[in-house]
Amino acid sequence: MKPVLHLLAMTSLLAARAAATEPAPPPAADVHCHFVTPGYLALLERHGALMDELYPIPAWSPEALGAFLDDAGIGLAVLTSVAPQPHFGDAAESVAACRELNDSAARIAAADPARLKWCATLPLPSVAEAVAEAVRALDELGAAGVKLPTNARGLYLGDESLDPLMAALDARGAVAILHPHRPEPFDATLAEGLPLAMYEYPAETTRALARLFARNVPARYPNVKFVVPHAGAFLPLALPRMRAVHPIVRAKGLAGDIDWDANLRSLWFDLAGAPTAESVRRLLALTTPDRILYGSDFPYAPVPALAAALAKLRAELAADPDLAPLAEDILRNNAMRLFGAEETR
Repeated sequence: MKPVLHLLAMTSLLAARAAATEPAPPPAADVHCHFVTPGYLALLERHGALMDELYPIPAWSPEALGAFLDDAGIGLAVLTSVAPQPHFGDAAESVAACRELNDSAARIAAADPARLKWCATLPLPSVAEAVAEAVRALDELGAAGVKLPTNARGLYLGDESLDPLMAALDARGAVAILHPHRPEPFDATLAEGLPLAMYEYPAETTRALARLFARNVPARYPNVKFVVPHAGAFLPLALPRMRAVHPIVRAKGLAGDIDWDANLRSLWFDLAGAPTAESVRRLLALTTPDRILYGSDFPYAPVPALAAALAKLRAELAADPDLAPLAEDILRNNAMRLFGAEETR
């Protein structure tokens, strides 16, 4: 073998050996991971609502979830239900559906307690029933928190009628994972060729946050830990305008006082749908590094794509000298602290 070729071969061999002996990265913690039950699908089918969100609900099973966690290198996943909201005008039916979802989630998590937690589904917009189910799930079933839709059949977060629910969550220091649902009212022509996930969901999330801020809900219930999905949606771009315009509209009597800093202190942000170093940098303009979390959005994309996205995020963070020291906290430790899962490394 020629000397140059020999040197290249030896270099490749040494690199391969180094890669083989390099320790695996610490397992990530995924705070945006969904589950689906047969009972939930049957409810939607009865009401002709399988396509309410204009997108098919993906197939799901505990086995598929486990394979995803193994393939992607995820050591903790926090499960929440998918959209649409299981409420079709009958409060008793919705309570039964939510109890089925929550009992199922508790059983799924109990089968793999080392790496699964779950957040409760509530029968909103029936507020009294939602409070009762939140108490049952948090106090009796061991839920790690609750899922709050941005709107439940038109009842938006921030509405005054939801204050009893917020008080119950505040009293328990609960985590509340927000998730966008189809806006109400909604003109379906707006989504032609433009699935909800591409525009309406980010807009819907930002709208719900603005409504929460307008009534200072996070500030008034500071023990509730709100997790905002999808890298904060449009909030990193919209917040400077919100803060600039607010004094003008307040002076005209069109808005009340807003404690922006206190509201922001109650927010955490997951990276589902935008797991990039760029998204992390945008979020750092409005929050601190300990409030940024990894999220996958399983099973709404193929497992290889989700695993590759996590690997790419790891690489981007490691390659950025400013973000590299924050990587393990963002990918794992922040979620572990938020959910009290275990001592961080």
